[in-house]
Amino acid sequence: MRRLYAIGDIHGQRDMLRAAHARVAADRRRCGDVDAPLVHLGDLTDRGPDSRGVIEDLVRGIAEGEPWHVIRGNHDQLFLDFLSFEGEDDPRRDTALYWLRPNLGGSATMASYGVDPDPRRDLEAVQADAGAAVPQSHRALLENMPYVHETEDLICVHAGIRPGIPLDRQDPDDLVWIRFEFLESTRDHGRLVVHGHTPAEAPENHGNRINLDTGAGYGRPLTAAVFEGREPFILTDNGRTRLPLIWDL
Repeated sequence: MRRLYAIGDIHGQRDMLRAAHARVAADRRRCGDVDAPLVHLGDLTDRGPDSRGVIEDLVRGIAEGEPWHVIRGNHDQLFLDFLSFEGEDDPRRDTALYWLRPNLGGSATMASYGVDPDPRRDLEAVQADAGAAVPQSHRALLENMPYVHETEDLICVHAGIRPGIPLDRQDPDDLVWIRFEFLESTRDHGRLVVHGHTPAEAPENHGNRINLDTGAGYGRPLTAAVFEGREPFILTDNGRTRLPLIWDL
């Protein structure tokens, strides 16, 4: 049986991430499968108190040989757009202003890097400070994050997929932003889609998709799961709990 671990949207919650990593490590030891891959479903940053620490832990773990994969979320893309825009005519500048709004959480990310995100400051000055504060290894992680991680059984993606479109023809914007067209679809996607992006009160098993975003960005728990083929289990401090179909609850 092919085994894969996944962690939902992190949103700057370093302590929660470390606890989730510990639950994964404990399950690996129980299974005797220390090399089973772990996919982080994106949205590493924003809202929570330590986006810098989250990225640092992931960079270090990958460098030390952890079998970790980190896929791109919309908040990670917003962070990268902020770091990358060039001048007033660059459309990413408008995205940068949007990202720094309190509800998006970019200001919390900047603060974690020691950058003053005061909206009264010149945007280019904030960007220049960020360019000096964000390590190149962090930026490299953001730049190289894939949109999808695939196995024979699963499609791991941040937001979801546009139903009926082959995976190799999906719009990258859909993969990090889509909601209703994907969430409301009951069609069989061929493989089980494992995603985050849309906060739920608890992990959800819809049969054709699994939602692991349980609102860590709003102070709710960070969910870690393990898949045996297509069979989902939630990891707790006391071991595994099978995730039933939502209509069986």
